[in-house]
Amino acid sequence: MTIRVLLADDHAMFRSGLRAVLDTQADLCCAAEVADGAAAVVEAARVRPEVAVLDVRMPRLDGLAATEAILATPGNVTRVLLLTTYDSDEYVHRALQLGASGFLLKSLPPEEMIGAIRVAARGDTIIDPAVTRRLAERFADSIAPSVRPPELDRLTFREREVLLLLAKARSNAEIAAALRVGEETVKTHVSRVLAKLGLRDRVQVVAYAHVNGLVSGCGP
Repeated sequence: MTIRVLLADDHAMFRSGLRAVLDTQADLCCAAEVADGAAAVVEAARVRPEVAVLDVRMPRLDGLAATEAILATPGNVTRVLLLTTYDSDEYVHRALQLGASGFLLKSLPPEEMIGAIRVAARGDTIIDPAVTRRLAERFADSIAPSVRPPELDRLTFREREVLLLLAKARSNAEIAAALRVGEETVKTHVSRVLAKLGLRDRVQVVAYAHVNGLVSGCGP
């Protein structure tokens, strides 16, 4: 299956560069490219791409507003990846609140950008590793003391493995490969981890793991 991609960025050079990279991949194609958020909303409804790659800062309608509009369109099938040159905490949190499938820095190497598009097309969420730690620090205070250890004891060994991989912003597919299980099994484990720790989403999982010293090099 070919993954159709919509590119939206007000910098023509960046668009053309990313399109050139897409053209080298047999399973990816650029279905449309636009220079502003308003046009992105229109093209997403017309082309119905599997993935839309949007710059956060664009004229007429910024990437966050465009994301909200695209995902609110009845019958929408498009997953949204947001790109920026700034790793702003507010951008990341708002993007994930709106339902974006990922938040990436434009400095990401081309091969990793391509990988992120494939991850989004599969329905997984991806956060640029460069902002994961800052994201954890930003939202650490939102985690209630009642969900900190000894609540970890409620997790099975496998669920702890999943927790550690989630903390490293791994996608469901990457976790499945690492643990040699199916993606549906991973989804079940993720749901159980969230329920047992009283966490809302993957953002809070990342924060929880960093706050409690579960990630190498980090501690309470």
